Amino acid sequence: MSIRTVIVDDEGPARDLLRELLAAYMDIEVVQECANGFEAVKAITELKPDLVFLDVQMPKLNGFEVLELLGAHPAVIFVTAYDTYALKAFDVHAVDYLLKPFGSERLAEALGRVRERLRTSGVRSLAPVIAEARQAELPLQRLLIRDGSEVHVIPAEKIDYVKAEDDYVAVVAGGKTYMKQEPLSDLAARLDPTRFIRVHRSFVLQIDRLARIELYAKDSRVAFLKDGTKIPVSRTGYERLKELL
Repeated sequence: MSIRTVIVDDEGPARDLLRELLAAYMDIEVVQECANGFEAVKAITELKPDLVFLDVQMPKLNGFEVLELLGAHPAVIFVTAYDTYALKAFDVHAVDYLLKPFGSERLAEALGRVRERLRTSGVRSLAPVIAEARQAELPLQRLLIRDGSEVHVIPAEKIDYVKAEDDYVAVVAGGKTYMKQEPLSDLAARLDPTRFIRVHRSFVLQIDRLARIELYAKDSRVAFLKDGTKIPVSRTGYERLKELL
């Protein structure tokens, strides 16, 4: 059976070279080439390939951000120029990667491991690598949210507040609401603590959006945002607010 493959690299010559090298393998079928991360998310979501050659350093969306936006991951061979952090993470988690410039022998080794994995143990989890990439980029500068094959990029400074919705969070920014599958506690930990504060078990707000706080009941308050939105404030949340205000 053929291994349906997508190539993702923002450099045209790099895509051309990899496609030429892959032409020597009868079991590799290149079904799509992508020049940026947005194209990659759309192609992988719609085509559901078996294997992706994924460039790490790309403008707009890097390779780790592409993976973060995907619900399920195919087998991935990362392609990267020298990057100390990325290479260390790949080695620690035994992830397949090609260091640019690479030749046919190194490609053959990586493909051999992928074939064996697809045939026996299945696709390796990339969650640990994605988690390390997240930690290296804290505090969060922008939030990535996928809606089908469409990707929304929301700068952190545009976020008004975030509300927990079961296994999702509702991110409100500029009057629009975006749903993201992530626990509120996880997202709150990634946001800048000098700008965002968890005022309630279900709400995180950006402090600049706060207009005033009013007492609602004993040990219970309500935060009024500048656009008129009302958000409950717990006793613990109020103590956190007082530390920043």
